[in-house]
Amino acid sequence: MNHLKHITFFLLLSIFTHSDAGSIGVNYGRIANNLPAATKVVELLKQQGITQIKLYDTDSSVLKALSNSNISVIVALPNELLSKVSSSQSFANNWIQNNIVAYYPSTQIQAIAIGNEVFVDPNNTTNFLVPAMKNIHNALIDNKLDSSIKLSSPIALSCLQSSYPSSSGSFKTELIEPVIKPMLDFLKQTSSYLMVNAYPFFAYESNANVISLDYALFRDNPGNVDSGNGLKYMSLLDAQLDAVYAAMSALKYDDIKLVVSETGWPSKGDENEVGAGQDNAAAYNGNLVRRVLTGNGTPLRPNVGLEVYLFALFNENSKTGPTSERNYGLFYPNEEKVYNIPLNRASLAGWTGGKSQTTPVVNGTDDGGSVSTSGSGQTWCIANGKLGEKKLQEALDYACGEGGVDCNSIQPGATCYDPNTLEAHASFAFNGYYQKKNRMTGTCDFGGAAYVVTQPPKFGKCQLEAGN
Repeated sequence: MNHLKHITFFLLLSIFTHSDAGSIGVNYGRIANNLPAATKVVELLKQQGITQIKLYDTDSSVLKALSNSNISVIVALPNELLSKVSSSQSFANNWIQNNIVAYYPSTQIQAIAIGNEVFVDPNNTTNFLVPAMKNIHNALIDNKLDSSIKLSSPIALSCLQSSYPSSSGSFKTELIEPVIKPMLDFLKQTSSYLMVNAYPFFAYESNANVISLDYALFRDNPGNVDSGNGLKYMSLLDAQLDAVYAAMSALKYDDIKLVVSETGWPSKGDENEVGAGQDNAAAYNGNLVRRVLTGNGTPLRPNVGLEVYLFALFNENSKTGPTSERNYGLFYPNEEKVYNIPLNRASLAGWTGGKSQTTPVVNGTDDGGSVSTSGSGQTWCIANGKLGEKKLQEALDYACGEGGVDCNSIQPGATCYDPNTLEAHASFAFNGYYQKKNRMTGTCDFGGAAYVVTQPPKFGKCQLEAGN
């Protein structure tokens, strides 16, 4: 994730034993001043059945807390050390002694991530990556650990020159010879895998007018057929991953596995962060867990189970940047869940797909009401009041304009003018468009400004048209 995480620790919560269906983990960031101590976190992980963790460095307090915990660990060599490690085998040897051998095997270190999103590092560390990987590997060989500990390096999707359609996936030309091919050679020779940080949220946020929210959130949708390979994609993440597979295939590397080292959806964001919200975060992460634990690989690699690590374990209050940066957590710092999603196969049975929404209240009137998505039969489309006034107003203007909805009923003095709130008026317009389009998938979206409910919403005396 190209957003302030290069010094962040990661914790991978293994919530399902590795199998053909794949496995799920969760990242643990520590850029906060209110998180539990490492020993407390290890207790939490044990309570949750955690079997794997991954750090963004080799913090001594964390590695010591994990000693004899039966939790396997992926550690990381930070970007700022790449230059020294790449230029000095002795420095690499000392690093392995101090950060791996000193804790292994009581702390079950299974892999080392060499840097993070190096290609977008503002400090220009790209050329140091592969030499650093080789020197660290040599140090592992000297300690007879090369067969036990894998090496990789997480890449951002921004290293792709083309990603749509997936079949056109290719790496940026300027990266191929200097670093991509040498890195893929190294991964192939050491039987390792390529780590990829993939965020459908960012793609949706930037293209909400053309990307279906259901497609981004693993919900029911018509899917998209790749014009190049004829494969049908039912989720944006699958399409992103296959773009990376296609990029590797174009360079004749068809036998390297991908591991999704970061992915997630923020539960809160700024007004311009389209799609950020607790309901969408729950839908994305919950549906992703279900997809990984019960599905196969991607359309291009159907027989390769997915290994995916959600970001993040906690919300992190010390991060700078947009509001979303501080709200990717599955848990609050007090260890309470931000939202409920399935975390293992056993809990999938009760998962509804993340369609339940926080009950909206019509403000400024005693006639305000609520809606629920439980039930069956008729469906309505209502506004997502959390999105912000600007986006709601833009979507309302579209529905009443180009969308062709008759909005006379929400004019002053008309039946649905009261309650006179943007959310109520937008709900009327959105529902009118949704019903006009025969409730087709994707017609209740408006760039994340709307969602479907299955119980009649109440907005004062206004009754929204229903459909079956």
